[in-house]
Amino acid sequence: MTLGPEYFDALYSDAADPWGIEQGWYEERKRAVVLAALPRPRYVRAFEPGCASGALSVGLAQRCDELVCWDPAERAVEATRARLAASSGVRVERGALPGRALDGTFDLVVASEVVYYLDAGDRDAFWRAVADALEPGGHLVAIHWRREAPEYPVEGDAVHDELDARPGLARIVRHEEADFRLDVHARVPPLPRSVAEETGLR
Repeated sequence: MTLGPEYFDALYSDAADPWGIEQGWYEERKRAVVLAALPRPRYVRAFEPGCASGALSVGLAQRCDELVCWDPAERAVEATRARLAASSGVRVERGALPGRALDGTFDLVVASEVVYYLDAGDRDAFWRAVADALEPGGHLVAIHWRREAPEYPVEGDAVHDELDARPGLARIVRHEEADFRLDVHARVPPLPRSVAEETGLR
């Protein structure tokens, strides 16, 4: 069963930083890996579902003309708004996929530690909504914890295996460690291009 907004509101009622995202080298380094994995130096319009308190959003905002951040927990939305108040082109709202329609299209979607909270039906709807909103050639970044988490409907590796099997997307980056897995997919057509090809190198 999908873990809904009440699950996340309960977590934030107990702690301002339920997952320890704001502290420690592990999270800081992981954010750097995510940003380094983006194939383009800059994007026009990005979407981050499940932004938590906005730690990754800060780096994404610096790489995007416009960034739309959603989270199902009100305290997370408030924290991200406060953190990014001085950043232009950023919109932070309470919301979650599936269940809410996306506004427009994006050339970047970053799904960080969010999809394994969904049951099978909602995961399918999540990926369909994201793929429909992704511009041709746009990039979808997925990153998830790989270690055991019995309270989640599915493990992180299963999330990425499902993503790999979806039509209309081609993986162009894969980074795998004992703790997390990161994949970047491009929406096809057109044919996916490597980072070298994106920058004009042959």
